[in-house]
Amino acid sequence: MPGSIIPTEFIENKIYFIRGEKVMLSIHLAELYDVEPRALVQAVKRNIERFPEDFMFQLTKEELDNLKSQIVISSWGGMRRATPYAFTEQGIAMLSSILHSKRAIEVNIQIMRAFVKLREMISSHKDLAKKLENLEKKYDAQFKIVFDAIHQLMAPPEKQVRKIGFKIEKEK
Repeated sequence: MPGSIIPTEFIENKIYFIRGEKVMLSIHLAELYDVEPRALVQAVKRNIERFPEDFMFQLTKEELDNLKSQIVISSWGGMRRATPYAFTEQGIAMLSSILHSKRAIEVNIQIMRAFVKLREMISSHKDLAKKLENLEKKYDAQFKIVFDAIHQLMAPPEKQVRKIGFKIEKEK
């Protein structure tokens, strides 16, 4: 990427939720740091003791296929022998200690800011959901009639069974 300033939205779009963690993939981090993906992975492997499982993990083929189908990207830079690595926020912070370039430091600062912004957004959504839940509890009794009417409208109509054929009445 040209220049040292990367739009926050670009970084935010590269944060995925995998295995219950917010992560960025090695291929995208390499692009941001302006290094080859294999060079990034080699630097990590030379310093593997700095990257425990809660900092970094390698995607399975199924996880990668699922991710590709979810975000509808046909190609991620050609054929790769190995699946990419996923780095948590702590793992990304650790990358700055093994990548010794000015760009790596600048990019890491921007990535950390994007993670903070994402945490703030998630927190505000949780607060809003809690307020809505409290309102529903508070007004549930008052709006019971409305809720019942909505549930009736949402229920599928009852099918009436029509008999086929003729009814013959017996003569007396």
